[in-house]
Amino acid sequence: MQHNQQTLAEIQDFKGKYPKQLWYLFFSEMWERFSFYGMRGMLVIFMVDKLQMNKTDANLQYGATQAFVYAFTFIGGLFADKILGYRKSLFWGGVLMIVGSFILSLNPQEYFFLGISFTIIGSGFFKPNISTMVGALYRQGDSRTDAGFSLFYAGINLGALLGGYACIAIAQSYSWKLAFGLAAIVMTISLVTFIFTQRSLGPIGLPPIRSEGNTSKNWYEYAVYGGSLLVIPVIMTMVSKTQYTDWFMYIIGPCVLIYLIYEMMKYPAAERRKLLAALIFILFSILFWAFFEQSGGSLSLFAANNLHNTVLGVPLNPNGVNNSANSLFVIIFAALVGMAWIWMNKRKIEPNTIVKFGLGFLFLAGGFYVFYWTKFFADANGMTSLDLFTFGWLVITFGELCLSPIGMSVMTKLSPPKLQAMMMGMWFLASAYGQYFAGLLGANIAEASSNSTNLESLNIYAEGYKQLGIYALIAGVVMIAISPIVKKLMGEVK
Repeated sequence: MQHNQQTLAEIQDFKGKYPKQLWYLFFSEMWERFSFYGMRGMLVIFMVDKLQMNKTDANLQYGATQAFVYAFTFIGGLFADKILGYRKSLFWGGVLMIVGSFILSLNPQEYFFLGISFTIIGSGFFKPNISTMVGALYRQGDSRTDAGFSLFYAGINLGALLGGYACIAIAQSYSWKLAFGLAAIVMTISLVTFIFTQRSLGPIGLPPIRSEGNTSKNWYEYAVYGGSLLVIPVIMTMVSKTQYTDWFMYIIGPCVLIYLIYEMMKYPAAERRKLLAALIFILFSILFWAFFEQSGGSLSLFAANNLHNTVLGVPLNPNGVNNSANSLFVIIFAALVGMAWIWMNKRKIEPNTIVKFGLGFLFLAGGFYVFYWTKFFADANGMTSLDLFTFGWLVITFGELCLSPIGMSVMTKLSPPKLQAMMMGMWFLASAYGQYFAGLLGANIAEASSNSTNLESLNIYAEGYKQLGIYALIAGVVMIAISPIVKKLMGEVK
């Protein structure tokens, strides 16, 4: 390590609102999310249009793919904690994602599952570790931490907005190869940004230190790199045959839970209670993402087949809107919501984290109810208002802003330092289950609408969204009702 690097204390004693390193991580993450959300928005439409899959299977495939992305964040976080350190892990993940997107740009029909498998494993190494490094820029208890995560979250959404719209619009108007190629190019920009700015991170993200003269360290590293390549054919098989995904999801969740309980036993009672509170947040977040992630599955097909192509009179690609409206609204309203919490805090009326989580579900329910309402604006061909659909996303975005940035931040606050990356991994594993259930829910809606006219199909989708709205409403009410109990478990953590 060079001596001109800052120490951790110097980094954490930054003046002003944000540490400068946050901006570097912001840009790396922004371009990576461009690539990720660009890819995500293309999957279901590509499978239905180009691979000639039926809509039910495409939804299941989508759920499987996304579930593995998030399941691997748990594994990636674990290897980063124990062997690679966050930086090497992030670099390796970035390389794999570039290779995956590049393979898809060569011949997406022929190499679809191969390319997807590379990007799945790459995301697993990249995603949890950059969030953990953001947390490391702050001392424990620094009141600026939430603001830092909110800014970082805006970076995620700026990438998702640009990628979510651009990739599917290019794919549907020009060429799928070009769209996948674009994902590879922006991922390369992300990685280059990180390589040139990592010097400023001081000791953050370096491999865990081992005793002097221990040469086995390199072997461990090479084993991780080699192992992640060897696993690619396995992932290809599991993603292309979704019953394997079912088995994987049945096994990994209980195993991780048992492992967490084993780790919890090593800590005193107060720490254990905090971890239990974290677990409650994790379980509710599974539900939230199962509904929210219809965006990449059933809502993609709904957007492609049942929506007009103008918002406020401006011609737009309905799938592009479905993929990026949420991100646009996050960018517009994230700071305002943050300021609203601060305003309420000063007047001692800010809801606690658990109530905010519950509010997230109430907004989610409202958004799905708006999607249901689109059926009342449909014409005889089953085409309905993209304006109303976009408004539904606005409502859901407020739900996400109540839940997601807080979720990341509360995981780091409730976890003891040694379990932080693992708990961040569990937070993403909850997303994996959310994605998996999203695929199942989407497949159910799609199956119900097979062999029906476009208008009948619209009504079936709308009824499905109404059901999801009701479930989200119930979850929100339950969360708010149990908030006093969870608050006790959290101890001094706000």
